[in-house]
Amino acid sequence: MVLRRSRNLARTAAHTAVAAKTINAVGNSAARKQAAAPPLPVPDAAPAAAPAAPAEDLISKIERLAALHQSGAITDEEFALLKARELE
Repeated sequence: MVLRRSRNLARTAAHTAVAAKTINAVGNSAARKQAAAPPLPVPDAAPAAAPAAPAEDLISKIERLAALHQSGAITDEEFALLKARELE
């Protein structure tokens, strides 16, 4: 009984060692292939959308500020300051 258990343990250890060597070899092989492969081309940045017309952008910003002011999210002074910054 003890001898059979020792054989099973030895067999299990041998199988584990073989599996570990195989995993290591496969991992090393993949790493070598990846290192030898030419780098993938980096795609150019997507073309930027056409910028909005400056006047429309300014108007929409001021409209958003006015909506914040109307809702009470910003005070009269904050609204005036932020609006002046946008108009500069």
